[in-house]
Amino acid sequence: MKTIFIPAKSKIPIDKSKILQLSKKLPKNLAITYSVQYENQAREIKQILSKNHKISKFTQVLGCSQPLGCSRPKIKSNAILLISDGRFHAVSLAQETKLPIYICTNNKLEKISEKEIKELEQKQKASYVKFLNAKKVGILVSTKPGQQNLEQAIDIKNKLSKKEFYLFICNNINTAEFENFPEIQSWINTACPRMDMNDPRIVNIEKL
Repeated sequence: MKTIFIPAKSKIPIDKSKILQLSKKLPKNLAITYSVQYENQAREIKQILSKNHKISKFTQVLGCSQPLGCSRPKIKSNAILLISDGRFHAVSLAQETKLPIYICTNNKLEKISEKEIKELEQKQKASYVKFLNAKKVGILVSTKPGQQNLEQAIDIKNKLSKKEFYLFICNNINTAEFENFPEIQSWINTACPRMDMNDPRIVNIEKL
């Protein structure tokens, strides 16, 4: 069966005067990233900001990969502006890049706070401690292109042989299904790296 991916495009209009006003709050050296629904708005905002800002990078943010390289040496910017409608990617970007993250939605600008970053880090630490104490661990493997990491899952299973591991392979990972496996005390995620934000029982494989 052939799969066709058709991105839904946002039709929210950009208010140039508001963007110009908001731009005063942004550093002069800036990277811009966007979720695919907001590509048109992002290009329009880039054009507006380019008059008074240096746009060092312009790229789509992907939930299942590391946008912008996600390491500070690769991002020659003082901050990142994310054009999106949620804080999901923004908080992760702030933690991964250690850069100020601004999110623009509906012609409004917000900055990700240190509190939000610390809350995410605390959740990740709690998940890691839960994994260390767990005897039975589930390893989540997605069959989706770009998320499929079966070899990595098998490798971690072989390396950490002191624990009892079970592989769970599926297309769509639904954390609600965890309740059907009460004996599993911790879950290792090899798919979308943002999943650990949704459930305290999940630890990303990169953290191990």
